[in-house]
Amino acid sequence: MVSIRLARSGAKKRPFYHIVVTNSRSARGGRFIERVGFFNPVAQGAETKLEVNAERVGYWLSKGAQPSDRVDQLLKSQPKA
Repeated sequence: MVSIRLARSGAKKRPFYHIVVTNSRSARGGRFIERVGFFNPVAQGAETKLEVNAERVGYWLSKGAQPSDRVDQLLKSQPKA
């Protein structure tokens, strides 16, 4: 099954997550099909906290990809442009 989930990167105590489309059996930080955005939970000041390519996410959802619980929350909190 194809899923849309977070892949952690960044330094110790400074998490940064890429929003990726991946096979659900791949490791959290392993292989992915496409990177569709990022989430920076510790963004400060003018830094961007969340950026998502809504067009590509919509495409993958139409193909049957399942978002993780956290990604689903982030997509719902994303303002519609």
